[in-house]
Amino acid sequence: MRQSINKTNLLSFITGLGLLAVLALADFPSHGDSEERPEAAAVSEVAKASYIVQASSGAAAEKAVINIGGRVTATLNIIDAVGAELTEKQVLSLRSQSELIKVYKDEKLEVSGSVIETFYPSLVGANRLHEDGITGKGVTIAVLDTGIWQEPPLLNSADNDKRILATYDALTDSDDAEDWNGHGTHIASIMVSSDRTESGNYQGIAPNANLVAVRAFEPDGSGTYLNVIKALDWIVSNKKKYHIKILNLSFGAPARSRYWEDPVNQAVMAVWKKDIVVVAAAGNGGPAPMTVGIPGNVPYVITVGAMTDSYTPNDSSDDRLARFSAAGPTADGFVKPDLVAPGGHMLGTMPPYAWLPLQYPDYVVAHDHYFSMSGTSQATAVISGVLALMLEKESKLKPDAAKCRLIASARAAVLDDGRHAYTIFQQGAGRVDAFAAVYESSKDCANRGLHIRDDLEGKQHFAGLAAVDENGTYYLMDKFGKRNTTSDYEWTQGSLWPSGALWPEGSIWPEGIVSSDNVTDDDAALLGSDALLSQGALWPQGALWPQVSSAPVSTYLWVPQE
Repeated sequence: MRQSINKTNLLSFITGLGLLAVLALADFPSHGDSEERPEAAAVSEVAKASYIVQASSGAAAEKAVINIGGRVTATLNIIDAVGAELTEKQVLSLRSQSELIKVYKDEKLEVSGSVIETFYPSLVGANRLHEDGITGKGVTIAVLDTGIWQEPPLLNSADNDKRILATYDALTDSDDAEDWNGHGTHIASIMVSSDRTESGNYQGIAPNANLVAVRAFEPDGSGTYLNVIKALDWIVSNKKKYHIKILNLSFGAPARSRYWEDPVNQAVMAVWKKDIVVVAAAGNGGPAPMTVGIPGNVPYVITVGAMTDSYTPNDSSDDRLARFSAAGPTADGFVKPDLVAPGGHMLGTMPPYAWLPLQYPDYVVAHDHYFSMSGTSQATAVISGVLALMLEKESKLKPDAAKCRLIASARAAVLDDGRHAYTIFQQGAGRVDAFAAVYESSKDCANRGLHIRDDLEGKQHFAGLAAVDENGTYYLMDKFGKRNTTSDYEWTQGSLWPSGALWPEGSIWPEGIVSSDNVTDDDAALLGSDALLSQGALWPQGALWPQVSSAPVSTYLWVPQE
């Protein structure tokens, strides 16, 4: 019986056929002697294998196989061949018949690039933790985004356990969180993909972490405050049921009010108060100052900017801050982002039918399995994965303590002369170091002087220590309201992208700087105090709050690759 070969499979096969043909011609020269045919036809039918037999035509190849007692399994007229099931003796007989008959072993082929190096686990030191057996096991990350594509590397952990514990769609109030955009899947892939390369490296930062996928955005990545808050409410309500420890927020909108007046920010603060570590994207509106959006402008949460390896993951000499990465300070005087992570040309899984790969087909790689995308959204996913590693090591770590250890262990980018390459308003505490963060023991270095209960109850709100002078220079004040004259704490727009910036191990900000983004207990006061915002020029005049139910918010979708 013949069967027709599927065209798609045939094209995949042809990709590797040239090399197989060269090997066959080099190793198996054919010389004909037609008198051997009767003997070949009587050979045993045991130990058969699959082969490709090529002749002057497909019909001639088929006849040759039938004549020696083989079985034709497929017609391959495109190369004048057939697929055949043959014994070793039958193969030898065919090869001895004529120089026009060629026999190739039906070798197995793999899709090119189906498991490719993503590099970011090694860039942040997560691979060293994987070698120590720290993989995020038992830690649940909630991803509030466009949904999830339940592909094996996301559906199953590195230990082959089912790890998507729940899905929820705030748009339909159902458990169907299918990802028709691709952004949410890409984010989840960076955090937890359990795929491994041939070298044994995991593709994701925390390959054994659990997931809860919550959808609040349309297929084009757009959303509303109402649906995002609805999703946040669901996450808090289900925290205990699914043991949610981390919440990833790779979306945002321009700040339209003080941080505590924004309804999404209020909901995010409520999540933090419930002992869930919230990680938020700084936004892709950089490089100018004061471009951090909501909810990244919430002083309590961990706000993440992006750096890039400039497509050379093994060469740190050209690593730099990504141009799109939003910068601080916030309008309320807080230093943001808190730190930076890889966010340039990030490879992650994405459903091939989704909005993003259809809009940007040039960035689809590895036969639709992976998609290259840049943004602080991707950098945020890296930090969420790192937090899963930290919480596996110390499960009782509180949000403030986790933030403290992340920023205390981060490495600031420096120039050849030792000066910091970027100000604290651009890189925060510096680039994340996953290995150092897991073993960091610093305490009480984040959110000092802030009182989230008072903030949520409206009793008191807080201001950071950033200000701007009449020349447009952003700077930090000390707790007494005096200007800190250290140049690394000042930023005048102009030379934003120095060359030769490195994030070497051991380069950290001077003592106290990573915690001075917030006022101390003695200096906590209502925002607007002359002692705290001495210039009074950080917040624009005439800011109005739009109707909450229709306020726009969106995932950070697309910026040029870096």
